Amino acid sequence: MPSGPDGLVDHPRYREEFARARGLLLGTPRRWRVVYHYDGDGVGSASALLRALARLGYPAQATPLAGVERARISALLRATPGPVLVADTGASWLDRFAEHDHPVIVLDHHRYPGVPEPPRLPDHVAFVNPLDWGVDGATELSAATLSWLFTVFLDPANWDNAPWGLSGAIHDRQHVGGFRGLNGTLVAEAARRSLVRPRRGLPLFGPTLREALAGSVDPYVRGLSRRPDAAEAFLRELAIAPGTRPTELAADAAERLERALRRRLEGAGVLPEFVGMVGGERWYLPDLATDAEELSNLQNAAGRAGIPGVGVALALGDPGARSRAAEAEADWRAGVLRGLGRIEDGGVRSMSALRWFESPELPLAGTQAGLAMNYLLPPDLPVLVFSDAGTEPTKVSGRGLRQQVDRGLDLASALRTAAAEVGGEGGGHRVASGATIPPGARDRFLEAANREIGRQLGPPGVGG
Repeated sequence: MPSGPDGLVDHPRYREEFARARGLLLGTPRRWRVVYHYDGDGVGSASALLRALARLGYPAQATPLAGVERARISALLRATPGPVLVADTGASWLDRFAEHDHPVIVLDHHRYPGVPEPPRLPDHVAFVNPLDWGVDGATELSAATLSWLFTVFLDPANWDNAPWGLSGAIHDRQHVGGFRGLNGTLVAEAARRSLVRPRRGLPLFGPTLREALAGSVDPYVRGLSRRPDAAEAFLRELAIAPGTRPTELAADAAERLERALRRRLEGAGVLPEFVGMVGGERWYLPDLATDAEELSNLQNAAGRAGIPGVGVALALGDPGARSRAAEAEADWRAGVLRGLGRIEDGGVRSMSALRWFESPELPLAGTQAGLAMNYLLPPDLPVLVFSDAGTEPTKVSGRGLRQQVDRGLDLASALRTAAAEVGGEGGGHRVASGATIPPGARDRFLEAANREIGRQLGPPGVGG
């Protein structure tokens, strides 16, 4: 592979979009506002971008967004007398950026109206989206790996942003089954440069195996996750000491544990690609002495706890950020487990074309929906989760599976259409999307979403 990124994708728009964005940034050596989504992919994106700006000597101000917020981005633009760099959000607001008086760069992997033909934009706006050059933003390039790649276009020294690219991509579950497409190319190059060490291992994190298994959310194991006593009994049946540190588990014991967990997941009807997460390929980050999934959990948890800046500070070398992120991660894990426990105990409602549930843990709702889809719910229909904040707009997250996308599912389109019918807005990916709707509009939104998704998937039993 060449050391530069120019030849990684054989599509003229790939080079054109990156060249335009690079020209705007290098031609504007001023203070930049970096706007990013507050989740793990957005935090990973901001981490790579702010490290690159610091390397250039550019001052920067980082501002997180909590969702699909057109009014908030409009207010931010009005309050910013300078250039703006937007990551992991913004594809639906290109008209707003065109009105800004200073350079705007948008790095987003989400679907937008008219994809893959972006609208004509003024010279001071650059829009970089992998969907424009034939790369699937839902599976082959996250916002964080897109941002990492952009920083390499700025300076090859930024290959060392690999940890933050992987952190975001793992949050978006683009590692399931192994990194593929352009993600795979980037990770292979990072491995060649000794920035990442691929290896097999169990996705169990904690001081002891008992705690790691009882606290496991990915995979979420029916009957073991949330149940320390059951986890201990399970380990003892395998002749494994529950107090063993996961990093000190002997090879033969690790093989026994992997086989037993696989059987348990298969017996619960979990799809093979998610069963394969047990004992699959992992990515160790030698410069940080941690697993990429652990880093992803830390950054995502900081964002979900309302302190995404701590996740970014971790990337910028703040000595206290790791411990603060670890505290947020413990709370995040406990909240995710509570939600999954409610779902395991039957807290899901069904309609003809979708399932749905409510979550009081607003920042965790999307994670709960995604993990429930992978480990707890039947694979025939997507799931929506609602977080109602009373008089505030209701947040909606939707999650599906690739096999549902193969049947015609496009959650981005369905949620955008349903939200518009009730005066809200939505968007995202075919397999994972979100919406913001007015208070009290849930039932009307559900009817519209059920109709749209039913039209996409067809009559029950067709194509399934």
